[in-house]
Amino acid sequence: QVQLVESGGGLVQAGGSLRLSCAASGRTFSSMGWFRQAPGNEREFVAAINWRTPITRYADSVKGRFTISRDNAKNTVYLQMNSLEVEDTAVYYCAGTGRGGIYYTGVSAGEYDYWGQGTQVTVSS
Repeated sequence: QVQLVESGGGLVQAGGSLRLSCAASGRTFSSMGWFRQAPGNEREFVAAINWRTPITRYADSVKGRFTISRDNAKNTVYLQMNSLEVEDTAVYYCAGTGRGGIYYTGVSAGEYDYWGQGTQVTVSS
């Protein structure tokens, strides 16, 4: 059974930092990503990382503030979020996929087959 379990969400003031974790079990992936969904909005891409190479991808809105990383031994992906803004408030979802080749790094929700339950991030002004 494949499971993705997120942790690390919470309430933080604007300008603060949070670190999200996503522990995967049941299989390994070619690419893992973070997405977020705010009330009334569609789920949007945040960041993704290839599992075999250093390739990472970021949404323009988080470049320079967020960093995605992984620990292959722990089958865990992280999202370090700095300089948080009120607009970053959303439920953050971890996702994994086994599609594609060695350099595959998915940036759209449709490319991912496995999803976590989500963790709430709230940034106050």
